Formats: sequence, C-alpha cells, structure tokens
Amino acid sequence: MGVFTDQIAVVTGASSGIGSAIARELAKHGATICLVGRRLDALDAVTRDIQKTSPASKYYAVELAQEGEIQQFAQDIQNTFNRVDILVHSAGVFSMGSIETTPVSNLDWQYAINVRAPYCLTQALLPALKRAQGQIVFINSSVGLQARATVGVYAATKHALRAIADSLRAEVNPAGVRVLSLYLGRTATPMQEAACKIESKPYLPQNLLQPEDIAAVVANTLSLPRSAEVTDIQIRPQMKPTR
Repeated sequence: MGVFTDQIAVVTGASSGIGSAIARELAKHGATICLVGRRLDALDAVTRDIQKTSPASKYYAVELAQEGEIQQFAQDIQNTFNRVDILVHSAGVFSMGSIETTPVSNLDWQYAINVRAPYCLTQALLPALKRAQGQIVFINSSVGLQARATVGVYAATKHALRAIADSLRAEVNPAGVRVLSLYLGRTATPMQEAACKIESKPYLPQNLLQPEDIAAVVANTLSLPRSAEVTDIQIRPQMKPTR
C-alpha cells in the first residue's frame, strides 16, 4: 500500500519532462494518474509505462488553450473516477525576447497556457478537490519571484501564477485543501534545451536540476501529515555556472 493508494492525481504536461517524472513518482506510491498532454505518441508511451504499476491510469488529449476542452476533460474525470485528490499544473510554454520587440500575440499565447489554463482547470476541478480535501501543485519558475531581462513576458505569466496560487490557498485552506508552489531553477527538460538554443549556450543537462529531483520533492511534500502545509519551495541546481 502506497501513501497515495486510492487517490486520483491529475498531472498536466505529463508527456515529458517534469510532468512525466511527477506522474511516474506519484504512480509509484499508489496513485491512479490522469495524464494530460497534447503529444499523443509520447503521452501514450508514458501512460503504458505507468500502467505497469498503476493499471487504472489513463491519458487525456486536452488542448489547454481551449476552455471547452478543459470543461469536457473535467466532466470525463468526474464520470470515470468521481473524485480528484491531487492536481499538478506542470504544463507550460516559454519564449524569450525583449519587451520592446516581443509581439502582443506572444504574450497572449504564453498567458493562455501558463495562466488561463491552470486557472480554468483548477476552477473546473475545485469542487471535487474540496470534497476530497485534496492538494494542488503549481510548478512555477524562479523568474516567478524575480524577473530578468529578455524573459519579461514569461516572468509576467509566472508572477500571475504565483498570485493565483497564493489567493487560492487563502480561499481553500478552510476547506482542508493544501496548495503548493514550486519555484524551479534551470531543469533538464526539452523546454530548457530549447531555451539554451535561443541563448546560444550549450545544453548541459548533467549540470541542471533533474525532473526526478522535482518529482521526489513533490511526492514527499504531498505525503506530509495534515498537521503541516508547505506553501512555497525554491529549488535550484547545485552546480553553479562559472560565468
């Protein structure tokens, strides 16, 4: 019997990177996983692997920029499992550019996935999470705490996500729901590899946080007794850049 046995966990961005690692870790400890993503081949492969230890786990192809698809997904979860215990927001998009040159369409795109989607999905699943006295995890970024040049648009979405998580926590704590935000430094993921290409820097995954590191922290934190609530965690790579 694992610590999350009989619990239903929804994980977005579950086809690769941090989302995939969290889905695998929660399944290893007994949870049934609802994996959400768009890359069907990768999502199917991850789900098949997870089903070896969590046979009831399923994947769902959801376009998170479409509110109608989010509502349909929430209804499907209700019909299939009739409960949600854990919601992990790991899906996200990233782009770099100065405020002077980044088009508004890019702002709209990042806002739609990084802010509006988790807002809509949380709202849709919140009644179930409150009934289960569940837990919500927001995978955020270090730039959600301190912005820097060329990532202003992305940082703005992560600051907004922080505000949503903080306000939500104050609203749902009385119902027994815990809310956790993780502010991550550079992590060895496809998104980080793409960022390094944009910056013309070498991608050295061995020097970065590993998705499994994040997954272990999430699982350990969610398994704490209900006498405690961890609200914010900052994690950065141990290996520091030389310049």
